[in-house]
Amino acid sequence: MTLLSRITGLIRDIIFASILGDKAAADVFFVAFRIPNFFRRILGEGALSAAFVPVFTDYRMHRTREDVSSFLQLMLGRFGLLLLAISAIGVAGAPLLVSIVAAGFLDDPEKFNAAVSATRITFPYLFFISLVAVAAGMLNTCGRFAAPAATPILLNLCLIGAAVLLVPRVSSSPSALAVGVVAAGVVQLAFQVPFIRREGLTIRPRVVAKPEDKAGLDGVKKVGKLIIPAIYGVSVAQVSVFINTILASFLVTGSISWLYYADRLMEFPVGVFGIALSTVILPHLSRIRHATSGNAFSSSLDWASRWVVLICIPAMIGLVMLAEALVATIFYHGGFTTNGVRMTALGLIAFSVGMPAIVMVKVHAAGFFAHEDTRTPVKVAMYAMGLNIVFCLILVMPLKHVGLALATSLSMFFNSAWLFLLLRRKKLYRPEPGWLVFLCRCIVACLLMGIFLWLFRGNTGLWIELSIADRAMRLLGLILVAGIIYILALLLSGLRPRQLTMPETNES
Repeated sequence: MTLLSRITGLIRDIIFASILGDKAAADVFFVAFRIPNFFRRILGEGALSAAFVPVFTDYRMHRTREDVSSFLQLMLGRFGLLLLAISAIGVAGAPLLVSIVAAGFLDDPEKFNAAVSATRITFPYLFFISLVAVAAGMLNTCGRFAAPAATPILLNLCLIGAAVLLVPRVSSSPSALAVGVVAAGVVQLAFQVPFIRREGLTIRPRVVAKPEDKAGLDGVKKVGKLIIPAIYGVSVAQVSVFINTILASFLVTGSISWLYYADRLMEFPVGVFGIALSTVILPHLSRIRHATSGNAFSSSLDWASRWVVLICIPAMIGLVMLAEALVATIFYHGGFTTNGVRMTALGLIAFSVGMPAIVMVKVHAAGFFAHEDTRTPVKVAMYAMGLNIVFCLILVMPLKHVGLALATSLSMFFNSAWLFLLLRRKKLYRPEPGWLVFLCRCIVACLLMGIFLWLFRGNTGLWIELSIADRAMRLLGLILVAGIIYILALLLSGLRPRQLTMPETNES
């Protein structure tokens, strides 16, 4: 489902590139879409998952059905009320938000006003998508992953519909796409309801607690205590994104769009593999913590870490080697320019360098979240954010938008390494034997794959001159052959699929 969502997201971005290109309208919409997404990742997917899933797992395993129902009703009611208030404030404060996030727009009143209008339309999306995140946490804890992973497909379909049906009929294309964003939030929330009911979970929100709701209220308070440091942690990561947007708004028109398209391509493997892995590993680790003893927790973290290396290192090399080919094949048509291909490709290379660290952070942070420790990842993320700001200020002048992307990658390596050291210090994770041999196998396989791509990737001019069909066929061929080389090299070096299966546990 995650793979399908990323494919539809790629189709969505192809349509965006064709209709909006890398011009001012694209910059405006991406700013307007990024603002509610900033709060969504703080209140919804990021902090809420880290705080809600461990508590809900504990309640399902150790509390009565009535206590679980009370907890969910109060959680939905109080969290929903908070979201309504934040959404109303966001709509009213859109001019202030845009002036902060895209300060460079202040010199262009038309661009600024368009961004404010689009932001006011998109902001209510926060209410719906954050409740979708609560529903996803409920279903993931119950071992149901397909339905929550499918909801982004609905977002992509709604945005594609808005781009095709509304943009040609509305004077402001950013506002037209903003309507699609809000519609997607409603559709995604409605889609989750039948699956929650199938699990026998309550979806009737309540704000006022009854005398018999003590256990449920305790759970809500516990989530509240855990979510505050988690919000800080996720905010730190998102502030880095905002800093990139603020600085990019002062650069030439198109810089925000180049960073957006580059980030979307880098996020494809992160979404297909990284988010799927982190989604599965958190409830798994939470159950292990409550139900088993011994080395099962560390073994599961080790298993996930090996998969990150196995998938993300070759994916990084592939993105770096094929950056221009990917951008030209996927985005070079309609309003997208030749210069946009080159600039986006450079941004993609800089972002891709940090992709393995981004996924590893998700895995390492899950180790702390499963122990209901949301403070440690926050502290590490705060230092990483400070380092990211320093790198941004140093690199933005000589490297422009590429420097902003590279600063993000460098700070993520710092974040990942520090979390790993803290896991070791707290004795939550001890690498299993065989890592040196495993790394050597992966490095040799990546080198062979990288040499092939270097020899046959071609230059920018070649990809631009080819037709869209020829670009797609050539790119697909390169990816398939490179993948075969990588897999064969691993098999010939002695790596076997059975060595990569999740370790068995004695979960009850």
